[in-house]
Amino acid sequence: MPARGLPRHAPAPPPALGTPPLLVAHRGGAGLAPENTLAAFESAARDWAVDMIELDVRATADGACVVIHDPTVDRTTDGTGPVARFTLAELRRLDAGHRFTPDGGRTFPFRGRGVRIPTIEEVLQAVPTLRLTVEVKIGTAQAGLFAALSRHGAEARVVAGGMYDADRTAFRTYPGALSASSEQVRRFLVAHTLRLGRLVRVPAHVVQLCELWEGRRLVRPRLVRDLHRQQVHLHVWTVNDEADMHRLLDWGVDGIISDFPDRVARVLHERTGRPLPPALS
Repeated sequence: MPARGLPRHAPAPPPALGTPPLLVAHRGGAGLAPENTLAAFESAARDWAVDMIELDVRATADGACVVIHDPTVDRTTDGTGPVARFTLAELRRLDAGHRFTPDGGRTFPFRGRGVRIPTIEEVLQAVPTLRLTVEVKIGTAQAGLFAALSRHGAEARVVAGGMYDADRTAFRTYPGALSASSEQVRRFLVAHTLRLGRLVRVPAHVVQLCELWEGRRLVRPRLVRDLHRQQVHLHVWTVNDEADMHRLLDWGVDGIISDFPDRVARVLHERTGRPLPPALS
């Protein structure tokens, strides 16, 4: 029996989802370069030949759509304070490579090298063909995001996501692929737990989910099967251990979202013969 509201012959997945399994660089590969920066995104494309980059957007005080995960700049820059209180010009003065360390604080190789918080426009220009998942962290970022995607004709390569329905008020008009909200996923997981997953439709093209949440396992082979029956893809984050990558791929997940795209690249090379990326060749 098809899920309620889902056609018996579902359309092909949107081009932004590509051909699984995907190598997805979490925040551009946060274990290898400063997260959510052009330095990370360009390295992900050039050095690690990733299939997709996952990134986060927020809005500045003057309405610019900028790429940063946290509500404040404290953790990732040399500044302090809420993102929403900075103008774009003020954010550009911060060093977004200041706190990145690959070795537990012994070295800070990106400090003072001009790494900045980018706008979504700059990202679309820097990686003009790469697939992206853009996570809207606050509803005020929607207008700037969708305007930029339209200007660049990027809707076919960008998955739009957002954790909370309240921050997704403009999503219904987005013509590209959608990632499910946490509320949408929660409703499906309840039905799935009751073995009624076939009856509850996920109103999205992909579910991007952590494997464990507060000690509870969310991802199992049956979940993958229930989603695939609806032609919904499953990407799992944040997977940094190679043994976990192998297990999840054995279960049939469609994408591995990792801070270490080099590790995913090695696993996919071992499993599928996928060519090693330039940095490993």
